[in-house]
Amino acid sequence: MPTRLFVATRKGLFRFERRFGRRWSAPHVRFLGDCVTALLPDARSGTLYAARERRDSGVQLQRSADAGERFEACATPSFPRPEAGEAPEGSGGAGRAPRVARVWSLAAGDPADPGQLWAGTMPGALFVSRDAAQSWQLVESLWKRPEREAWTGDGCDQPGIHSICVDPRDARHLTVGVSVGGVWVTRDGGESWTCQAKGMRADYLPPELCLNPNLQDPHRIVQCAAQPDVLWAQHHSGVYVSRDAGASWTAVQNVPPSTFGYAVAVHPRKPNTAWFAPAVTDACRVPVDARPVVSRTTNGGKSFRILRRGLPEPPAYDLVYRHALAVDASGRRLALGSTTGGLWISENGGRSWSGIPCRLPPIYAIRFERE
Repeated sequence: MPTRLFVATRKGLFRFERRFGRRWSAPHVRFLGDCVTALLPDARSGTLYAARERRDSGVQLQRSADAGERFEACATPSFPRPEAGEAPEGSGGAGRAPRVARVWSLAAGDPADPGQLWAGTMPGALFVSRDAAQSWQLVESLWKRPEREAWTGDGCDQPGIHSICVDPRDARHLTVGVSVGGVWVTRDGGESWTCQAKGMRADYLPPELCLNPNLQDPHRIVQCAAQPDVLWAQHHSGVYVSRDAGASWTAVQNVPPSTFGYAVAVHPRKPNTAWFAPAVTDACRVPVDARPVVSRTTNGGKSFRILRRGLPEPPAYDLVYRHALAVDASGRRLALGSTTGGLWISENGGRSWSGIPCRLPPIYAIRFERE
């Protein structure tokens, strides 16, 4: 069976394949010209879900039963229409429902229920499907939290839910990352929520607000599949790790060459191994010294190794978006994509990288078929 890599870009969905140690194939392209913002290769059913944005018709969700050869339209998350005269939360006016501007994250739900899916959107809303995207329901318990009124966008006009971590031991336990709106956790399938960002610090806020859990800006949160109590976060103000399922977070110091970035990946079986793609600062979103690198820890953040072999030599200004670093189920193969369309693969945990010989549009998200 081939190894498949799906790459969502500003101008299409690209699929690469590698068979029996051969070179990666030329790309198989779908939705050329459309912005593809989120991907989910669902291992439970073998279905590939892709969210795209079209200039003429807006946000759409598509699914494929044959690894992207053919797609069909399915339901797209949308806000319920208000009753006559009712002003829904966040609507800005009576009788008008909010609009989903982007599907930013997709996640598989209960391993025993292939129909359950989760979607995070801009504005910062969470949706659930119980019928494999035939329909979606807004998770109103999170949408109607009063704290949501303080959420803001990070470089965007609206806040968004970019990370959805489903505990493989208990599918009712979810951890959700909001930019900018903290880390939210439910243990009852979304009936109730708690903001759990204790230990995170937003250095960009005034001192009296910097520890407010609802104002934290996690750029990306990932969960170790084998030990789900361990989560890693690339935060706007640094790198954090939690070893108690998000109840508390510990800042990881001295991450070379910078603690700022967007992307993080964690080994599926080794919770102390994680990879990051650093940039200079919020004010200068390019690689440090114009040299793209990946930083890896194998001891839970006590030390890091800078991995650059095979990545572009300076000057190179490739930034890595939050969903553009992925690791497969083996924990050895990684993929890295950049805002300038570079795509690199590592077969040895990041020690060395090989570039895919094509230039793509800006890369938004990368997913292996099996993660």
